[in-house]
This record gives sequence, C-alpha cells and structure tokens, in this order.
Amino acid sequence: MFKAIKRDLQAVFERDPAAISKLEVILTYAGFHALLAYRIAHRLRKMGVPVLPRVISHAARWLTGIEIHPAARIGTGFFIDHGMGVVIGETAEIGDYVTLFQGVTLGGTGKEHGKRHPTLGNHVVVGAGAKILGGIKIGDNVKIGANSVVLKSVPANSTVIGVPARIIKAEGERLPEATMDHINLPDPIADRFEALEREIIDLRKKLDNRDKESPR
Repeated sequence: MFKAIKRDLQAVFERDPAAISKLEVILTYAGFHALLAYRIAHRLRKMGVPVLPRVISHAARWLTGIEIHPAARIGTGFFIDHGMGVVIGETAEIGDYVTLFQGVTLGGTGKEHGKRHPTLGNHVVVGAGAKILGGIKIGDNVKIGANSVVLKSVPANSTVIGVPARIIKAEGERLPEATMDHINLPDPIADRFEALEREIIDLRKKLDNRDKESPR
C-alpha cells in the first residue's frame, strides 16, 4: 500500500505543472486525499473489516467531493486532477497511470448485477465531465474527450468523443503524459462541415464558369 501511495504522489508531479512541493500536494490536493483514503479503506476491506471502509469512503466524499467505493480496484500512478464530482463505482477496475479530470463518472446503468462498472486499462485519460457506464472495457492508451458518454467497450490506442461516444481515432500512438490534455481532440463533425463547404464553393465556381462560357 505504501508503495502505491508513493507512486500516486509522484504521479501528481508528472502530470500537474501546478504542483510545487510534496508538502503542498499532501496538504491541499483533494484528489490525493481521496486516493489516500481509498487505499486505506480498500486495505481494510480486504482484511475483512466491516463498516469502517464505507465510513472512511463516506468521510472522504464529504471532505473532497470525490466518491471512490472501497471495493474498486485501482492500480498505481493514478491521478485525479481537481476531482470535484468524480465517482468510481464498486466494481470499477482501473489500471496503472490513469488520469481522471473533474466530474468523471465510472458508473453503472442501473440494470446489471455483478460486474456493473467499467474496467479501464493502463495509461487511459478521461476528460472532464465524461461518463463511462456499465461493465464495459476501455483498452490501454485510450483518450476520452470531455463530456463524452461511453456506453460501449473501446479498443486500445483509440480516441473517443461525443454523446454517445464514438471512435474518431484508432491505433494511434499514445501521447506522453506531458501532453495529456483533453481539449485538443479532433472534431469530425466540424471537419465534415468544412469538407461540405469546400464542395459547395467548388460547385459554385464550376457553375459560374459554365455560365460565362455558355453563348448568350
């Protein structure tokens, strides 16, 4: 557990340029506080301690605005940026070096039993306000755009955006942590509008040329 906490602390400095010192992170970072409470609650739950893990989780939610169920499984190097409104459900599984921004939900759809929350692979980045719902799988190196609603499994090395989310890039290279922003994503709808606009301009030019060339 202590190695995981140490790695979580290191992840803050790797992915947040605003982090200045360890003392500042330990005292003021809500995401780190929530994760620390989760690590303790998760260990107690594995030891079979009743009630107390949920009490710790509830207290952490009240203090940080971040809700992580003690039964969730979270790898090392996990980073929650800002964090307010983040919810991680009971059967959620998160790999190593994953980043969540504020308002992210790893939840269920209300219909499943058993494994009802998503599984995230390694090096996944989830943008602010995104919702990943159901017992689906998100592959390694996936990037999920802000406010996306993901209802189906996503293959590794993909980028998804939209409501419901759709894949706009597959088998792309994973970006290094230093460039893991979640705003500079392609916009396929805007690209299509631009293509249509170019086609209309070309058609107008052809019509104008034909009118000029036709005898009067």
